[in-house]
Amino acid sequence: MPDLEQYLRESRLAGDVATSRQSNVSHAAKFAAGIDAYLFGLPPRRPWSYEDVVALMAERVGIDPDPARDTGADTIDAAKTARALERFRDRVAQAADRRERVLLASGHPDGVIEVQLALVPALRRAGCEVLTPAKGASFAVETSYADADAELRLSYLDSVATCADRDDVTVHSHSPVGMELMLKALASDGVAPPDLVIADHGFAGAAAAAGIDVVCFADSNDPGLFVAEAEGRVLVTVPIDDNVDPHLYAPVSEYVLAGWSA
Repeated sequence: MPDLEQYLRESRLAGDVATSRQSNVSHAAKFAAGIDAYLFGLPPRRPWSYEDVVALMAERVGIDPDPARDTGADTIDAAKTARALERFRDRVAQAADRRERVLLASGHPDGVIEVQLALVPALRRAGCEVLTPAKGASFAVETSYADADAELRLSYLDSVATCADRDDVTVHSHSPVGMELMLKALASDGVAPPDLVIADHGFAGAAAAAGIDVVCFADSNDPGLFVAEAEGRVLVTVPIDDNVDPHLYAPVSEYVLAGWSA
């Protein structure tokens, strides 16, 4: 575990991350205000004040607990990331052992999606069914702050669900609609929902809203999934910088795969 923590700090996946303090507290305030674009399709079960959200993010992520500071840099506690990754790994290993049906999805065209991409072949070798519903389904994005007000469609990179534009270019998205469409497609085909969803952003939020087991990644400016974990609706939310150079996630993938993958 100490070696992993050191790597997380050196790579800036945790520790002194690039996500700014202004972004962290701005998103915390907008989540507390109930702005749909910051809820990831998963409204909280009770009201959360801005101060409550910052306190939770300090506890679970390691950001500065001072709600009045809104400038400068901020941090993710590498020890918290490492502990969450251990729990994440345990649930994925359980899925492999049980040969569960798994759905993987990411709102990132690169970055943390590298972990999901590494998991697909390992889960298949373990006998898991990796689901790929609603491929090509189109949907409009109107409420997510990270998306243009435009039509997107569900696309797959090596069986990891993503969002793509009209030119089939994978794009960054926080929208929950893609996951909602996938679950509806499964239901309309008479297929049960997945046993486990491994995701981030709105893909994770919508799956949790449907009552599915979810393990996910979230940056320090994405409070919704940490609130969901605190409310018992997400199993594990791993605090991590979700959008750095893709190759930096390789040791994270190796850690998650260790001990159960062939």
